[in-house]
Amino acid sequence: MAKDLVCDMEVDENKAANMQYKDKTYYFCGPACQWAFKENPELFINKE
Repeated sequence: MAKDLVCDMEVDENKAANMQYKDKTYYFCGPACQWAFKENPELFINKE
């Protein structure tokens, strides 16, 4: 399981939306969290 950095939800890597950023794959519960991350990834990465 991976953690959605936007909403802190646990997600299954095999089913979750995902995107690459700085050579790392991030996983999301759905399109809204993926969009929020895409708009400002550093905000969520620094929260980690």
